[in-house]
Amino acid sequence: MNQFDRFVTLIGEGKLSTLQKSHVLVVGLGGVGGHVVETLVRSGIGELTIVDCDTFELSNLNRQILATHSTIGKSKVDVCELRCRDINPKIKVHKKCEKFSSLTKLDFSKFCYVVDAVDDVEAKFEIIKRAKEANVNVISCMGTANKFDPTKLQIADISHSSVCPLASIIRKKCRESGIKDVKCAFSTEPPKKNGTKLGSTAFVPSVAGILIGQTVILDLIKE
Repeated sequence: MNQFDRFVTLIGEGKLSTLQKSHVLVVGLGGVGGHVVETLVRSGIGELTIVDCDTFELSNLNRQILATHSTIGKSKVDVCELRCRDINPKIKVHKKCEKFSSLTKLDFSKFCYVVDAVDDVEAKFEIIKRAKEANVNVISCMGTANKFDPTKLQIADISHSSVCPLASIIRKKCRESGIKDVKCAFSTEPPKKNGTKLGSTAFVPSVAGILIGQTVILDLIKE
């Protein structure tokens, strides 16, 4: 029995083969990015490049699927690589333990899809810009902090996003740069006011990550 038999029942062998030949870049392995990777690996993606500079800390435990007491202090890309190989020993994983910036050396043209799951505005826009320059599909996650309702999450073009303050910033930067056709995950739930400290749940970032993973999979197999 193949570990992807249940999924093949839904999509067929040909589309599974497409996924196994696909190479996806995921930047950011936190509450959203970890669940993106989980969804992609369990759906048969054959090759991943993962980028993150952080190590796990205690505050990550409430929402990050890769965070456990045993991984505190460990590199996120190292932990992620091990989990990916444990789920699918045949997967190819390339890792970069660095903060993504304009100086990050990556050939975007080799990817089938790019996922932005970082918090930093400049890094987020740089990922989108480089993906569009390489003519590669990209999906970007907007804010999930201070949110309680995962049913308010949507996948849409950035031009159709609303409510989310981070989406407003990225939408403006895309418009000013003439960048179009950028998918994003955003919430129409107004963020809770908690002073300067950001709050988070186990259920909003995770659902955002799963929705992004689903979007990547369906786009790759053209469902």
